[in-house]
Amino acid sequence: MALSATVIGALLGLGTQMYSNALRKLPYMRHPWEHVVGMGLGAVLANQMVKWDAQAAENLDKMLLKAKQANERRYFGD
Repeated sequence: MALSATVIGALLGLGTQMYSNALRKLPYMRHPWEHVVGMGLGAVLANQMVKWDAQAAENLDKMLLKAKQANERRYFGD
């Protein structure tokens, strides 16, 4: 999963930079270092999103378990 998130993020960063140049009617590869920075930031952002999603799912499972235990204590006693 990490490799696919990295590749997707890098492609999104590259695409964003190329789209930005196209909107301004500049050559697509005007400053190549901007494309490298965009790809790096896109890869980092995509990987962080995957981590945040996993953490949110884990937190949700913990909260649901606590709610279930509270309901069982409330209705069935200790």
